Amino acid sequence: MSEPTRKYSVTMPSDVAEEARSRSGPSGLSAYVTAAVARQIERDKLDELIAACEAENGPVDPAGVEAKLAIFDEAESTHPGQVA
Repeated sequence: MSEPTRKYSVTMPSDVAEEARSRSGPSGLSAYVTAAVARQIERDKLDELIAACEAENGPVDPAGVEAKLAIFDEAESTHPGQVA
C-alpha cells in the first residue's frame, strides 16, 4: 500500500514552476516536487549527522579526506568499474 497523501498549496516563482512542470514528464509535477523535497530532506538529515559527528569528534580533516579519496582514485584506476 502506498503512503497516504495530502494536498498542499505551495507558492514559488512562476519561472521555477514552469521549468519544473516542463521537466516533470509523465509522472507529473506533484511527483517531481515530491522527489525534490525528499532529496532536500535527505541532504538536511546528512547535514545534521555531519554536525553531530563534528560536535562529538571535531571537524573533518581535509587532508584526511583527500588521502581517502586518493585511495579510491587509485583503486578505480587499477580496477575500473569494480570500485563502488
